[in-house]
Amino acid sequence: MIAFPTCKINIGLCITAKRPDGFHNLQSCFYPVEWGDVLEVIHTPETKLTFTSSGLPIPGDPTQNLCIRAYELLRQDFDLPPVQIHLHKIVPIGAGLGGGSADAAFALKLLNEQFSLNLSGTQLEGYARLLGSDCAFFIQNRPLYCTEKGDVFSEITVDLSGYHIMLVYPNLAISTAEAYAGIQPRQPEIALYDQLLSPINTWQNSIHNDFEDSLFLKYPDLARIKNQLYETGAIYASMSGSGSTVYGIFNAPADVPNQFSTYCVWKGKL
Repeated sequence: MIAFPTCKINIGLCITAKRPDGFHNLQSCFYPVEWGDVLEVIHTPETKLTFTSSGLPIPGDPTQNLCIRAYELLRQDFDLPPVQIHLHKIVPIGAGLGGGSADAAFALKLLNEQFSLNLSGTQLEGYARLLGSDCAFFIQNRPLYCTEKGDVFSEITVDLSGYHIMLVYPNLAISTAEAYAGIQPRQPEIALYDQLLSPINTWQNSIHNDFEDSLFLKYPDLARIKNQLYETGAIYASMSGSGSTVYGIFNAPADVPNQFSTYCVWKGKL
């Protein structure tokens, strides 16, 4: 079976408090974008689980890949046979797009379907939360308002259907630890949820990603990309997640500026 794990952007990201467990509470709207990887899970005559990958290189120990961890998590509760997992990696790593989390969540959904485990969406989210803070979002994979670690969801009427998006990844991977090192948690004067209900053409002056404050100083190219997106005609532009991808939302398809020629750029419709 094959799935196409898609990534997400953050529309606004407020880091509101440091938690006793070492994580942070946040407010954000997660919004799915069609840029994605390719994930295949098939039966195998082998006697053990195998994992292979292609496309972008995946750093770290392959045996600790989130897709493998998703399989092992389900195998603790179900009699899963060995499978072969192949991941063709397209979405950049360390880009603030949740690509690895999406791969894990889609692996859970594929295994649930392939082996008729009959797990509900709520149950799948429970497993996904054990794999990473934003993994659970990709079970529903639709616009949601996210709080606590990014894994508690509320409905929100943010609909960008018909708008166009440009994602710009400047070939710079930013670790979560590096991004959070520059954060001073604070409560926003107006809850992000309320700000998101205003028209998109007002977002530029109200909706903010807190990671930009320190990372734009450390990596000036990120600020330049955001400004260039506005100059290209974006209605709203922001860094996604903890970076380093910066995106712009447009009324119509936009030409890629020459300044982005050395970057990885994806364009599509929301």
